Formats: sequence, structure tokens, C-alpha cells
Amino acid sequence: MNEKICIGKIVGVYGVKGWLKVHSFTSPPENMLRYANWELVREDGNRSGAKLRSGKPQGKGIVIALAGVDDRDMAKNYVGCQIEIEPSELPVLEEGEFYWRQLEGLTVVTSEGVNIGRVSHLIETGANDVLVVAGSAESIDKRERLIPYLPGQFIENIDLDKNLMVVDWDPDF
Repeated sequence: MNEKICIGKIVGVYGVKGWLKVHSFTSPPENMLRYANWELVREDGNRSGAKLRSGKPQGKGIVIALAGVDDRDMAKNYVGCQIEIEPSELPVLEEGEFYWRQLEGLTVVTSEGVNIGRVSHLIETGANDVLVVAGSAESIDKRERLIPYLPGQFIENIDLDKNLMVVDWDPDF
């Protein structure tokens, strides 16, 4: 998994000194300010490097200043860009912790070895995250299942090397 990670999107300009409004995809949102080396991806697919000069929470969002961007007209050129970083910039997690992107695509089997699909994506619900498991060509059926992401309760084992997650789940649910 060496593809870059999207941590936010530039959604507008802020003020007259080249600051930009950003929608952060990190949790909490201000965590995106930990990363200084960004790659900006324009809607047409063109990419360019950028350095974060400054940033801060502003209202319900984040505002940032990029190195070399110091007026509103220049800043307008960046609206709509996705903000990406190298995976190597992410903090190393403790044993048994995973980034969502690591779980997406894993084959999901029950404790009894029944293949029920692949992790399509996760949903943040507040109480606990939920795995969305979509049926695949190899699975028992094509149903979509929602499984609470509760390690030790429903999630028995995750083996990234084998691209496999074992769950304590009834395939009829």
C-alpha cells in the first residue's frame, strides 16, 4: 500500500493574505496540520508539491497558509485541490491498532471459515465504528453486512499479511 493518503480538500479562500479554507479528513480535524509536506492534486489530476507554512482551527473548519502563497488571487488557484501525504508520514500505531485504509479490502471469514465478503469501507457511528462487508465472487452470497468493529468481541483476528479478517459473526445476519 504505497499510494498516497488524502487528508483533506481545499474548499475556499480565507481573507486577503492567501489563506485557504480546508475540509480535513483526519480525526480530529486539526491533525492534518501535523504534516508539512503535502502534494496537491488538482481536479484534472495534475499534482504539485506544497509546504504548509501555517494553519489553525477556524470556526468549524481549518484554515491554512501555504509557503509561497501570499495573496487571495494566488490562493484561488488551489481551491478544489485534494491534499495528499506519503503513508510513511503517518504515526506508527500500537500493536492491534489499524488505520481504516488497512482494513479496507480485507477478506472477511467467520470463525467457522465461511467467507462473507470483503471490507468495503467503515462507518463512524459515535458508539463504535462499523465494518461494511460487501459480498464478493468468493463469498457465500452477494449480501452486504454491517459488523460492529469491536476487536475481542466480534473481530477475532486481523492478519494484514494474509489480507484476512476473522469475525465471530453468523453469516445469516
